[in-house]
Amino acid sequence: MAKKRKPNAAFMKPMNPSAALAEVVGAKAMPRTEVTKKIWAYIKRNKLQDSKNRRMINADDALKVVFGGKSKVNMFEMTKLVNKHLK
Repeated sequence: MAKKRKPNAAFMKPMNPSAALAEVVGAKAMPRTEVTKKIWAYIKRNKLQDSKNRRMINADDALKVVFGGKSKVNMFEMTKLVNKHLK
């Protein structure tokens, strides 16, 4: 019988978003997984995913601050940039 995978504690630890990130996901502490879910919900709600290249995210003003001033980032770069805003 396969052993059930234990969630990684580092991912589950509540993190505090920076002021810029709080504009997008809210100010309360939450695990990284939850932050990622909320960012994706925000991206979909505001139709910020590039229509031609679905891996690219077009930042609006709130996300541009989180993305270090970049107006376009790919999914993988986004996670890296978002992690800088978690303490």
